[in-house]
Amino acid sequence: MDLMGVTEIAAMLGVSGQRVSQLSRTRAFPEPVAELAAGRVWLRADVEKWARETGRL
Repeated sequence: MDLMGVTEIAAMLGVSGQRVSQLSRTRAFPEPVAELAAGRVWLRADVEKWARETGRL
């Protein structure tokens, strides 16, 4: 299972962590698979699919 946090998503999209936090609160963004003490985590495949579908990748 390939997981991503806010920092990894920001690097992939070329945006700030704050922007990822904003995007992650939209309805279209994938649901996190877990919420850890270090923050929320997502499946890489879900984030990449969302990014392609929204023209961000």
